[in-house]
This record gives sequence, structure tokens and C-alpha cells, in this order.
Amino acid sequence: MKKTTDLNIDEFLNNFSGIFYWRADSDISSIKYSNNVSFVTGYKSSEIEKLEYGWLSLIIKEDLPSYRKKLDEFEKNPDLEIIKLDYRIAKKDGSIVQLSERIRVLRGSNSNILNRFGLIFDITDYAEVIEDLKAKKEQLELLNSSKDSFISVLSHDLRAPFTSILGFSEIILNENMLPEKDKAEYVKFIYDSSNNQLQLVNHLFDWSQIQTGRVKTEMQRLHGQSIAYNCVSYLTGQAMRKNIHISVKIPDSFYIDADERLITKVFMNLISNAIKYSFENESVEISANIYNNDLIEFVVKDKGAGISEVNQEKIFNIAKLFSTEGTKGEKGSGLGLMLAKQIVEKHGGEMWFFSAEGKGSEFHFTLPAATSYILLVFDDTKKLDELESGLSKDYPTLQVLKAENAFEALEIISAKFPSLVIIEHNLPLMDGLQLISAVREKHKHIRIPFIVFLDSVSEMLIRSYQDFNVKILKQKPSLNEQLKDKIESLLYN
Repeated sequence: MKKTTDLNIDEFLNNFSGIFYWRADSDISSIKYSNNVSFVTGYKSSEIEKLEYGWLSLIIKEDLPSYRKKLDEFEKNPDLEIIKLDYRIAKKDGSIVQLSERIRVLRGSNSNILNRFGLIFDITDYAEVIEDLKAKKEQLELLNSSKDSFISVLSHDLRAPFTSILGFSEIILNENMLPEKDKAEYVKFIYDSSNNQLQLVNHLFDWSQIQTGRVKTEMQRLHGQSIAYNCVSYLTGQAMRKNIHISVKIPDSFYIDADERLITKVFMNLISNAIKYSFENESVEISANIYNNDLIEFVVKDKGAGISEVNQEKIFNIAKLFSTEGTKGEKGSGLGLMLAKQIVEKHGGEMWFFSAEGKGSEFHFTLPAATSYILLVFDDTKKLDELESGLSKDYPTLQVLKAENAFEALEIISAKFPSLVIIEHNLPLMDGLQLISAVREKHKHIRIPFIVFLDSVSEMLIRSYQDFNVKILKQKPSLNEQLKDKIESLLYN
């Protein structure tokens, strides 16, 4: 094995990972590059020598002036022997690469340059990493600054109410002759302030959990309408105090893939805000529509105070956290909207709003749509396959499930909660009416729509189905236009 000192220049150049070159200053034609020059530039050493300006011909125009200026200053400074230059070149195939060059010179007694040695490395990947790190650093600095501002505002919001709470508490404790009316008013203030502070702390805790990635989402198929109704029910007292009517216009067939606890917070925050900023005797509307094949869009709309243009830019901005009083002096922290937006984004959706001062606001957000199922329940296997084929062709975004009797259908409904069930009346073991009755009894909180094919002309039977608000078809069970109309009216309206 040869010692390092025994290696000749050719062996060294061929084994070097970057580009190495050498030339005597007095003889430009003597430049010698390692073979790796072709891997980095696409040019052979002989091709570079034939370029009009040699290596300088490769440097892109934007970087060339700086390169030449630094090199010229280096060469004229007798105290310098080493320089580092970073620049870009255009390879033979036209692609751009970032290079880092180290030049070392040997100077004579009069400081003139006798020899040059150069090392050139392709640092394109490294440079991209550096740029990414710089961008992330800037983002983190901005975020850190925003959080400083946020903490400052938050500290004020956390401290501010306690002066009054402690003051009123002291009056109640020490003033034995305090009128009951005043005492009740002070206790109510203490209760409202404490409740607002607890809400702020809860929002802050949830927000910090999301920020630090400690929130685990438990995704499940949820009924959008039920989530909204549950929140409205919880907020009924708040709405009644201002005589505000809340309407829910979310189709029964809309299901989402979401974490129930987190998404409930989104609905609660938006509906509560809509009530808070609505005027008395007004209305709040909660609606939903198909956004695209993957998302459902929800809207919470009020006709209240609205948001001024100045304050609109502060919404969702942690650095400009703010809150205004509701139309009856209700307090808020401003953190609820930021929390709601982050929860929606964690689910892969977006949140935005429209508002005009004095005319109300509407907040929109999208959530991933859950797989929609249509369940077919027929005793005739051939008829099942025929309907399945037609539905799969005409409604490719829906998944078709099949059952040959009512008991099998009940199991599927409990597991999948289909968006629509299409049945025939004369089923084995249990007829269609009994099946629907069993489903409604078992799943009272979810209204699953049914379409039934009914051959009977019995008025009593027809009325029984109508009492369950079931769509009735008397034609033979086929995918005709009438069935399509009923499917679309139940799924998409």
C-alpha cells in the first residue's frame, strides 16, 4: 500500500471528491482540474479551457461582478493567502448549481503571486438547507415576537378582572347592611367574571396543547347536524336571554370525519360568538353545503354588530389578540376564534369570514366529508345487484351497501350510519315499516332518511310510512328518474 506522500498528483485528483485545480500564475494554459470537474459542471477540463473566458464563462452574470471584485481585492492584498468565494454556475445542461471555492496562493518575496491552488465544492443541497433554515428562523422570530405580544395582552386580560372580583367580594364580606339587590348584582358580576376567566383559561390550555402537538385527534364518522343541534341546545339559555332564534340548515345526510370533542369546540365558539354579537330579537343561521368531493363547508351567520375593517385584520392574529364586548356587554377573550381556526386546520380544513360593521358576520369553515353510504335492503339478490350497479355508476362518490333482510340491515345501520336507506316493504323476518320503527327507536339522535318501494294500495300502510316522513315509491324498484330525484333531494338539499 502506498503512503500518502507517495501518491502522485493524478492519483490525488482522481480520488478527490470536489474539484481541485492548480496553475502557475505565469502560465494560464497550465490549469489542471481533477476529473470530478465533469461531474460538477458537465464539462471536461479540455472543454473549459476552450471557453472564451475559461472558468469565468461558467459563472452566471448576476454573480460574476461580485466574484471578480472580491478576487481582485484579494490578489492585491499582500497579507492574504486564502479566500473563500461562493457563487453559482450554469452547467453544460443549463441547470444552476451553487459552488463554494477556496483559493490559496503562494507569493514571492515581492508579494507577487507565484502559484494558485483551488478547491471547488458543489454546495447546492447545503445552500438550499441553509435558505430553508433562514426562512424558518425568520418565521420563528416572527412567531416569538407575536407570542411576546400575545403573552403581554393575555397577562393583562388574566389580571384585569381580579381587582374588581376581589373588590366586590370584600364588600359582600364586610358590609353586613348591604341591600340584597346590590349583593345579588355583585355576586352576578363575580360569577360572570369568573366564568369568563375559566373560559379563557380553558381556551388557553387547548391552544397550548395544539401548539405543542400534544393533542391527539380521534377521528370518527360524525353526523354534522347532530353536532350543531347539541351545541345549540347547550347555548339555548344564552340565546333566550336575547330572544335570538337559531336555525340549523344542515342536511341529514352530511357526515364528517373529525374528532368530536375538538369539532364541538369549533361549533360552540362560533355559535356563542354569533349570539354574543347579535342584537336582541334577531336570528342566527347554521348551514352547510358540499364544498367539493372531499370537504363540506359549514357557515355560522348572524345579523349583529359585525366587525370593523380596522379590526378584521386582527382576527386570527395572535400578535393582535383583541376582543370587543357583545351587544349586551358580554365579555370575551378573542382566543376562541384562533383556537377554532387551528382545530379546523388540524383537520385539514380552512376557516374564513365575511363581515360588515352593523350588518353582521358569517364565518365559514370546511371539514373532511366522511364516506357517504347508501344501503339497499331487498330480498331479491338480482334486484340488489342491478340497483348497486346503477347507483355506483351514477353516484361514484357514494359507497353502496347491501342487505337481504331487515336484521342484516339493522347491523349495517348501527355500524355505518348510512346517509340513505332504500328498502322494499315486503322483507323477510321484519317488514319495512318495522325496520324503520326499530331504527328510529334505537337511534333517536340521528334522522336517517328512507325511501320505500310499496306495492300495497292500503291507505293505512301509506299513512304509517308518511308518519315516519318516508319517501314512498309505487313503481317497480329500478333506478328511474323518480328515484334519482328523491335520492338527490334527500342527499343534497
